[in-house]
Amino acid sequence: MTAERLVKPVEVEVIMAKSYVKFQVPGPVQEKTLEILNIAKSGGNIRKGTNEATKAIERGEAKLVIIAEDVDPEEIVMHLPVLCAEKNTPYTYVTEKVALGKAAGLLVGTAAIAITNAGTAEDQLRELLVKVRELIPATAKEAKPAHAKKEKAEKKEKKPEAEKEEKAAE
Repeated sequence: MTAERLVKPVEVEVIMAKSYVKFQVPGPVQEKTLEILNIAKSGGNIRKGTNEATKAIERGEAKLVIIAEDVDPEEIVMHLPVLCAEKNTPYTYVTEKVALGKAAGLLVGTAAIAITNAGTAEDQLRELLVKVRELIPATAKEAKPAHAKKEKAEKKEKKPEAEKEEKAAE
């Protein structure tokens, strides 16, 4: 027998993360996230669903955004990490949307949830936010702030004024 016959090919299942998942969240952090969400649903205030979470982020109300990793199509939640980075809102992931929905008190899965008030879990949320901020990669933290776009617009407005002054001087 040759060595070729003794070696059997091993099949390895590779699970690829979705394109919107910017970092991996350890299991214990996911469990703590769902636990805090469960407390916040009864004693605090949460926004359920992608649309409600988006509104909470844009209004600056979201203290933490939780995104499911198994959302299909991905486009439903693809904008959330980018928006969170722009608005400096912490975000994290959980593996399954069904678990996220269940923790929020829903009978069905949900793609995203925003915690706006953790209620009695406020201290636990603060501890979790420290862990989550450590997980968020530097590239997500360095997103361009919203005010940078306004500065460019102001510069464009100044150019026509300068041209008018030059024409008046002639």
